[in-house]
Amino acid sequence: MATYRDEAVVLRTHKLGEADRIITLLSRRHGKVRAAARGVRRTSSKFGARLEPFSHIDVQLATGRSLDIVAQVESLHAFGDRLAGDFPRYTAGQVMLETADRLVTEEGQPAVQQYLLLVGALRVLNEGTSDGPRETATILDSFLLRSLAVAGYAPTFTDCAKCGTEGPHRAFSPAAGGVVCSVCRPPGSAQPRPATLTYLAALLTGDWPATREATPEVIREGSGLTAAFVTWHLERGLRSFAHLER
Repeated sequence: MATYRDEAVVLRTHKLGEADRIITLLSRRHGKVRAAARGVRRTSSKFGARLEPFSHIDVQLATGRSLDIVAQVESLHAFGDRLAGDFPRYTAGQVMLETADRLVTEEGQPAVQQYLLLVGALRVLNEGTSDGPRETATILDSFLLRSLAVAGYAPTFTDCAKCGTEGPHRAFSPAAGGVVCSVCRPPGSAQPRPATLTYLAALLTGDWPATREATPEVIREGSGLTAAFVTWHLERGLRSFAHLER
């Protein structure tokens, strides 16, 4: 069998037979990969623990007919170990994994930006940054907005999403694609605080210094708008949202 090597994050696993698992990976160079890991459910398995969700790994795979085969695994970061003791951050990480799984639909197609966003978000969720820890909701919402933008669903928080009229505007509509002017505003649009829209725009661009002064009310409102935007554009809600502590 031909083999190849890549870095990847384990998104999810499924049982296969009595001792095997199907592992879904988001890899750096090969995008989403589904592979069979033989014997990993046995206690004698050499690398079963390295193939759990949240694991950041260096993996060698053998090309198979329907599923590739995991041949070798080395751990790069065990993100799940630290998240397991912090329920809010663990559930936020679950949302990240599910989002990446849903947004990268074509197996074997490069998805470098999505991979780098996921690894970066999990690292910050685990370790914080050089200027200290960040709010869990802030890390998650920035990841969600940026990953959707990479997938082609970038929201607008300044100019009208429908007609392009220069903002600022007060109404926000997930279905329209972001803020909308008074003329284009659909019924039922939200009316968030101006500070919330500024905060969300900073999350989208990765302008972390601009998010430091966000109040709990702004963060909470921003999370609600982000969840509504994600749910609309993914067409069906993320199952992991139900367990998320906001």
